[in-house]
Amino acid sequence: MNEKQSEEFYSRLKEQLLENGKWPSNYLYKFIVPTDDDKTAEIKKVFDIPGAVLESKQSKKGTYTSISVTVNMKNPDAVIEKYKAVSHIEGLISL
Repeated sequence: MNEKQSEEFYSRLKEQLLENGKWPSNYLYKFIVPTDDDKTAEIKKVFDIPGAVLESKQSKKGTYTSISVTVNMKNPDAVIEKYKAVSHIEGLISL
């Protein structure tokens, strides 16, 4: 995704979050990454927030790891900030 596409994506996401939620609110992040301890640790570091609940599960073959994070966020900008903080991780898919 190029920079313009990224900004359009985040702009639409912010609109949807504002329309569909009351803030502060719990938000569920879901990611899939190639199984790699460094990548998983990096995501966990970004979400090292009091009250954050992280769950991870490896795929059957162990090739990928799904990570779910439920955390109370103060507003849509805070939600987007976390997506941007993990966006550089190679192979990461945000769901």
